[in-house]
Amino acid sequence: SSLFQMSESATTEMAELAVEGEKKLSKKELNKLAKAAKKADAKASNQAAKGEGAGDEAAAKEDEEDVSVGMYGSYGLIQSSDVKDIKFTELAEINAGLDGQEIWVRGRIHATRSKGKTAFIVLRHRVHTAQLMLFVGEKLSKQMLKFVAGIPKESIVDVQGLVKKVEGAGIASCTQKDAELHAIQLFVVSSAEPRLPLQIEDAARGENDASGLSGVNLDTRLDNRVLDLRTPTTQAIFAIQAGVCRFFRDTLASRGFTEIHTPKIISAASEGGANVFQVTYFKGSAYLAQSPQLYKQMAIAGDFDKVYTIGSVFRAEDSNTHRHMTEFMGLDLEMAFKFHYHEVMNTIGEVLIGIFKGLQAEFSHEIAAVCAQYPAEPFKFCEPALVLKFSDAIAMLRADGVEIGDEEDMSTPVEKQLGRLVKAKYDTDFYILDKFPLAVRPFYTMPDPHDQRYSNSYDMFMRGEEILSGAQRIHDSVFLAERAKHHGINLEQIQAYIDSFKYGCPPHAGGGIGLERVTMLFLGLHNIRLASLFPRDPKRITP
Repeated sequence: SSLFQMSESATTEMAELAVEGEKKLSKKELNKLAKAAKKADAKASNQAAKGEGAGDEAAAKEDEEDVSVGMYGSYGLIQSSDVKDIKFTELAEINAGLDGQEIWVRGRIHATRSKGKTAFIVLRHRVHTAQLMLFVGEKLSKQMLKFVAGIPKESIVDVQGLVKKVEGAGIASCTQKDAELHAIQLFVVSSAEPRLPLQIEDAARGENDASGLSGVNLDTRLDNRVLDLRTPTTQAIFAIQAGVCRFFRDTLASRGFTEIHTPKIISAASEGGANVFQVTYFKGSAYLAQSPQLYKQMAIAGDFDKVYTIGSVFRAEDSNTHRHMTEFMGLDLEMAFKFHYHEVMNTIGEVLIGIFKGLQAEFSHEIAAVCAQYPAEPFKFCEPALVLKFSDAIAMLRADGVEIGDEEDMSTPVEKQLGRLVKAKYDTDFYILDKFPLAVRPFYTMPDPHDQRYSNSYDMFMRGEEILSGAQRIHDSVFLAERAKHHGINLEQIQAYIDSFKYGCPPHAGGGIGLERVTMLFLGLHNIRLASLFPRDPKRITP
């Protein structure tokens, strides 16, 4: 090397100087000069050796074979250009019974921990998680481990892995505790941005979390709803909500009800009130339906006998409370009866009890998951449902110190107080309040034949909050027109509705249930927005 050559030159020069100055230099000085030259030679040799060693190491690193070539990477944008012959196993199915088998799974990168030649990955699919391990060795390269460790959280990946049984207590941090995957291949399906607006583990944190770390506030959750929907709690909430709809449909279908679909753009306010959204309709105007009420009744007049519908309901109420929304899902039903509206009221009570029983039987895991983040007392109900007269409820409230008139509608705080009194006395969170004052009900409500101050109407409550409002409807066109006039409604706007009852109509009753309220109150959630996929209220119309 050049360093080594420089060292030789320096030695020669020193020797020549020694010869020339032999007579002038003493023996001691010559020895000193020789030692210096030797030291310079040694230093140069060491530097040369180090330089050559570093070069060799770099070359070795550069030439190190990647034994995992073709076993990791990214699919790129999937545009359905081809079909891969891969059979996938659901993450939820990973267990010790698959020990020794090679399987493919698809999931999200939930968490990553990498150190040296080992990496631990938690894969997540919906509410299930499993551990994936990578070890650098003969079949897995450092390059592959580095690639996997650098994949952003929430990215979707396909993994081929060998299932290994886990002994002992299992993996505490995963739902799949008795088995893990050892990576063979891994490919990115869809990569997430490296910086997330919220962390899934933060959004899933309970209000009294043992870690002492705070969760994510509701507005941040709703602003980033797509991420918030991925938490195990939110997944469980909407699984339960889907169960409510399924049990509602199945129970009514088994009782001979027909599902119908009603217009949401209407010519007049369906409830006869002012809380309606007015929209431009070509050269005129129209309204968004506050209820499918009128059309359910018209179906009964058309001999459908028993009907139900599930659809959006719109209320232009500027109410920024924990339980009000401007758009929600209504579970509505209407039914002809023989002689008394209690035939219908009791049917609705039975349907709701059937829903509660179904949820408790089939969704115990989901209920527990929600309760872990939002603790609540288990929902209680009695069978048959408790029915209280409005006047009896007023008496209970007065006995508890509430000042309220005989025909006065209950405020939200008073309803909740009544709920506490009912729970204490009857040990039920679900009850029916019958015979409401006529003055606080819509124009189409049938008056009580024995006391004109009251009506053949009812509300149903869960945990002291209303979830259903219903009544016997007026099925006589002359009487209906009279009541509409009394409420100051323009008859021309509802003439088609009134005419529906001119040609004979069976006596009938029904009700409308708020899906989000049932979900919220069954689970004991503190805000209805948690039970709405993309909530709408006076301050929120996105996302």
